[in-house]
Amino acid sequence: MMPFLARIRLMVGALAMLTIIAAAVPAAAQQPTQVNPTASAVNEDQLLKQLRMIDGRCTLPDQKACTLEQPAGRDWRQFHQVALPWIGTIAIIGIFGALLLFYLIRGTVRIADGRSGRTLLRFNAFERFVHWMTAVCFIVLAISGLNITFGKDLLLPLIGPEAFTGWSQWAKYAHNYLSFPFTLGVVLTFLMWLTSNFPTKADIEWIKKGGGMVGHEHPPAGRFNPGQKFIYWMVVVGGAAVAVTGYLLMFPFYATNIAGMQVAQVIHALVGVLFIAGILVHIYMGTLGEEGAFESMTNGTVDENWAKQHHSIWYEQEVAKGNIATPAPEGRIQPAE
Repeated sequence: MMPFLARIRLMVGALAMLTIIAAAVPAAAQQPTQVNPTASAVNEDQLLKQLRMIDGRCTLPDQKACTLEQPAGRDWRQFHQVALPWIGTIAIIGIFGALLLFYLIRGTVRIADGRSGRTLLRFNAFERFVHWMTAVCFIVLAISGLNITFGKDLLLPLIGPEAFTGWSQWAKYAHNYLSFPFTLGVVLTFLMWLTSNFPTKADIEWIKKGGGMVGHEHPPAGRFNPGQKFIYWMVVVGGAAVAVTGYLLMFPFYATNIAGMQVAQVIHALVGVLFIAGILVHIYMGTLGEEGAFESMTNGTVDENWAKQHHSIWYEQEVAKGNIATPAPEGRIQPAE
């Protein structure tokens, strides 16, 4: 009887040993025999990707709110607080100073033969409406936009926190809502004057001769000279850029993520300050730069001698169409200076 019981104990012990060994084999199989340097757990690209933002766990429906820190935002903040103010200051103050110096040296370009007393229609009522709608919106957008970059440093110390808060709030409303008529104005400007703003052979000669601003020779030009064509394309391309990036910022996360919005803000700000600098040149040329130019955007007409001097090709085309200059209304005829 005893040998039989001994055999039973031996069999039970062996079975238990086999069970332990069988359970240990899968666990050992889970341990890698060698390290794979390309595995996702140690992939360098994966690690760097995770370093771009630090996320936590939260129960909010919007998981973007779980981002605790975004290191890439430091670069954006550096641009917004340091680089952008310097770029804007150099561009705007630089252009303003250059125009002031140019005016002191060159002065206003006068109508060489004086006013003829006859006028020619240059812009119709619809063209003038689109121009002034776009221009007024741009001025408000420029002032309210510059407030974001320079307001805290320049305006806040002058008017105090309470007034600056109220002003900034209304500036934000104006900036947002006037973006829509401004965008409409850019689209209409593009459609109205597209055919008159392609480069021509005459533009090359105009540029070579300084467009009449350098020296006293006035080279032939069509309806728009190369300088005006540059402003046109600046308005169309620059206006489209600030409009698209502005709407991405106005309606966040509909079309892009936080990184895309940061890129949009950089483009919006850079194009905006350069846009303002370029428009300063346009304002100067339309007011102090040339005698008789501003009238084309008030009542739509220009003096016949002004047309011959600055846009002789366009003048000849208008005459060929039968658009003859007519006597100016009484009170608008000014003696030559």
